[in-house]
Amino acid sequence: MKWVARGLRRMAASVVYTWKVKSIQVIITASFTLLTLLVIAFVSVMLYNKFTKTAEQNTFLSNEQIVAQVKYNLENYLQNMSQVFQTVEQKVWMNSIVSGERLTDQLGMILDSRTDIVSMALFTADGEPIAGLPVMDMRKNTKLTEQSWFKTALENPNHLTFSLPHIQNLYKGKYTWVVSMSKQITIERGGQKQNAVLLVDFNFKTIDDLCRRVSLGKKGYVYIIDESAGNIVYHPQQQLIYIGLKYENVEQALKYTYGNYLDSSSGDKRLITIATVNNIGWKIIGVSYMDEIVTAKKEIGGFIAWLLLFVVVFVLLISAFMSAKISQPIRRLERSMSKVEQGVFDIHIQVQGDDEVGRLSRRFNYMVARIRELMGQIIREQEAKRRGELEVLQAQIHPHFLYNTLNSVVRLAGGGKSEEVITMITALSKFFRISLSKGQTVISVQDELEHVRNYLIIQKMRYKNKFEFAIEAEPEVLGCRTLKLILQPIVENAIYHGIEMMADEGFIRITAELVGEKVRLQVIDNGLGIPADKLERLLTGEAASGEGSSVGLRNVHERIRLGYGEAYGLEIESQLEEGTTVTLWIPAVRTEGAEER
Repeated sequence: MKWVARGLRRMAASVVYTWKVKSIQVIITASFTLLTLLVIAFVSVMLYNKFTKTAEQNTFLSNEQIVAQVKYNLENYLQNMSQVFQTVEQKVWMNSIVSGERLTDQLGMILDSRTDIVSMALFTADGEPIAGLPVMDMRKNTKLTEQSWFKTALENPNHLTFSLPHIQNLYKGKYTWVVSMSKQITIERGGQKQNAVLLVDFNFKTIDDLCRRVSLGKKGYVYIIDESAGNIVYHPQQQLIYIGLKYENVEQALKYTYGNYLDSSSGDKRLITIATVNNIGWKIIGVSYMDEIVTAKKEIGGFIAWLLLFVVVFVLLISAFMSAKISQPIRRLERSMSKVEQGVFDIHIQVQGDDEVGRLSRRFNYMVARIRELMGQIIREQEAKRRGELEVLQAQIHPHFLYNTLNSVVRLAGGGKSEEVITMITALSKFFRISLSKGQTVISVQDELEHVRNYLIIQKMRYKNKFEFAIEAEPEVLGCRTLKLILQPIVENAIYHGIEMMADEGFIRITAELVGEKVRLQVIDNGLGIPADKLERLLTGEAASGEGSSVGLRNVHERIRLGYGEAYGLEIESQLEEGTTVTLWIPAVRTEGAEER
């Protein structure tokens, strides 16, 4: 019973301890952060809605003010022009007997005082010119009585009318873009009263400049239409309107005298603001693009998002700092375990206290120390195994070399060729001198090439000059270090399996060159080649027992990989009846003080 009670107390203490740790982290980190997020999110939404609504209202109000200002300026200008027209009309009435020459002088004084007046003229109701300025020849076949400003003046007696912008076409050589003011008046001529039409053309450039200076955002603009048929009086892109590349929904605009509305007929959502010019009925239409307002909303939203992110990060940092202080022992243990998972075993936890975490930390230190001890033991065993494999491989290669070389010497001695035997024995002695290398397993590339040169001399004499050979090496490669006896087995295979059965003379080329941080050794022959199915098995150890050519190649390949790593070794390329190229890759390693020879 005591044992059971003791176990229950320990379990309860463990549960309470675990719950305290978890509750502290959850309350401080999660609850505090969540509460802060909710408050900040609520405030952010409220601020965003308020700011965006204010931005839209400011945009609407700003557009209305701009369009109203354009309307006011245009009304002032048109009123001023109306006053000029009245002055001209008074000059006509002041002459009880109208004289063309005298009236021309009177009109000239007015024309000289205004730079925006293009022309002034007085015509009979039949279209006969009475007086006019500038003094220029009038165009023939102008059909004066059919022009809109003339017909409108006759149809609305004693009412000043404004025409749509058009090219001034009364006088020769005049092509000014104008707006015509015309009115039917009664004059006394030759003692008789008769109807006449008074015309004043003023330069449309003044209105164009007045409207072009207006900017509604980056893309917005102002244009003018008349109230009767929605004809465009002014547009900053009037040429595009005429050729059909731009469209304005004037039908909708004609329904409004003042106010705002949204329009999407052109594809883009736009805010349309309308004001009507008094007396003449022209409608000034302001166009601004809603995507610019949306851009302002995005900027406000971006600012609030960054502010929210900053607050969240700040709260998280504070919460993390507070929870880290409380749960520091467990976090220290967690970080240590994570490093062990990554393969870092040189670690030791400073144990503080005698609670569960302290006891767990001491057991963790013991476990890591034991793992380090076992890993060291495994490494020593693997190194011993690796050295043993290398010695076995070399032991397999040496008898193979000696047997084939002595076999060639015996054949020459049996043939009574003493000089050839002396040459072969000399080459053989140099061959074994380099093979022994005072017990060293690593020699220079130059010694390795000299070793294979002696071997080729012996084999060339043995096969009675059945092949030729060439050895080419870059000077900077000769001082590099390499495992010894890696070229001779490859050359031996080239002779036995590539050239021996050829009818023609064979050729073996051996090259040594530097490629980046690697040395590339190549043995190239023009022999019979290797079948594709056999080529795939040469270096994998899957060759059949009768395929002797794979033994030497595989041994060299394994020696290089054991000595330098998996990134190095042999590569074999071969084509039947064309030859074989064996490439050996080793690292470019120099001994200290090695010089290029």
